Amino acid sequence: MNLPNKLTVLRVIMIPFFVFFLLLENGTNPNLRYVAAAIFIIASFTDLLDGKIARKYNLVTNFGKFMDPLADKLLVCSALICLIELGQIPAWMVIVIISREFIISGFRLVASDNGVVIAASYWGKFKTVFQMISVILLIVNLPVLELPASICLWIALILTVVSLIDYIAKNYKVLTEGSI
Repeated sequence: MNLPNKLTVLRVIMIPFFVFFLLLENGTNPNLRYVAAAIFIIASFTDLLDGKIARKYNLVTNFGKFMDPLADKLLVCSALICLIELGQIPAWMVIVIISREFIISGFRLVASDNGVVIAASYWGKFKTVFQMISVILLIVNLPVLELPASICLWIALILTVVSLIDYIAKNYKVLTEGSI
């Protein structure tokens, strides 16, 4: 297993530890939340790192193509679901975000069955960045960060919808004709 794939696996392994520290003591202990934030930041950083290493050193594998986006979704969705549990995000927002992930994953699955690879769009990448920033701000949970966290979360939600529309508009032929 190459280094980028090890980083992806590490990200998945970090998720239960992140969830544990975030939800321990019902999220009321700031120090535990800082540990959770640190784990989330490190896990997010492995996402950036594994992709750069894989492309730079030509270490792209089928395992990485499959597991990297899955690990990202698991990390972000776990965080968002925990933040519902802690009363910091309304469930409807998380439902919209997770629904988009299922729809795009379905598109990619159909496309791959037809020999087509649907790459991540810039909208999707911006969405991920804003999701991760808003999650970090919400985890840290300082009063001074409430407004920036809320703004980032709304931007992430808007980008979620925009990126979904963009994917569908660019790739609808995959569903209707079997190719792009």
